[in-house]
Amino acid sequence: MISKNKIKYIAALGHKKHRQEEGLFVGEGPKVVADLLQVMKPRLIVATQQWLDEGGNAQAATAAAEVITVTDDELRKVSFLQHPQQVLGVFPMPKANDQESLDDMGLVLALDGVQDPGNLGTIIRIADWFGITNIFCSAETADPWNPKVVQATMGSIARVRLHTIDLPQWMGSLPSGYPVYGTLLEGSSIYEQELSAKGVIVMGNEGNGISPAIRQLITHKLLIPNYPEGRQTADSLNVAIATAITCAEFRRRMPTHP
Repeated sequence: MISKNKIKYIAALGHKKHRQEEGLFVGEGPKVVADLLQVMKPRLIVATQQWLDEGGNAQAATAAAEVITVTDDELRKVSFLQHPQQVLGVFPMPKANDQESLDDMGLVLALDGVQDPGNLGTIIRIADWFGITNIFCSAETADPWNPKVVQATMGSIARVRLHTIDLPQWMGSLPSGYPVYGTLLEGSSIYEQELSAKGVIVMGNEGNGISPAIRQLITHKLLIPNYPEGRQTADSLNVAIATAITCAEFRRRMPTHP
């Protein structure tokens, strides 16, 4: 059974301010929780007996400071999902590794005002698929620890390091000549440009694209061409789809690069 105070405690983590104050976030569902359990110790696990009885879940849950067994109805009271999925975990936000250099990171993503939680979660999942382990988010980008974002990553948030920063300042401090790629309608076809094994790939806001301040810092303007050329088509691609195409092309050029 779960107490009213514990229900309020979990519900408060739906708010960015409280997540930041506590340094905690919520992950839900067997896949997300299982992936997170591999890399961090949860503060709390709230799970049905069915989940605890499956595989080694009960043993894995002992890593938590507290485990509460609940009914399906009780889980619905704390879940942020429309259809709760057996288990919810409260986890500490990972701390950034300040010792990791840009060269060690290889390719990184920079998100300039990506505001839709679903898009952000999907981009994190795409980065994980293509071996991009660092994403730098502007202050205007959605909070990556929002429960909707975490759920949309389908566990990839366990393997991708997320940095919320002053993006213009950070990009302005990059070494001279460091490659910064951005997808822009006035760019040249991504399929005809040289692409490097390291650099920053900037993806912009869903409606406005890359902001003027960040545009000035882009050294390589990329265009994902429509087909056939000159045909009337959609104005733009969804930012997550554009990210997938861009990352796929970078990796296609260097399939053996880690």
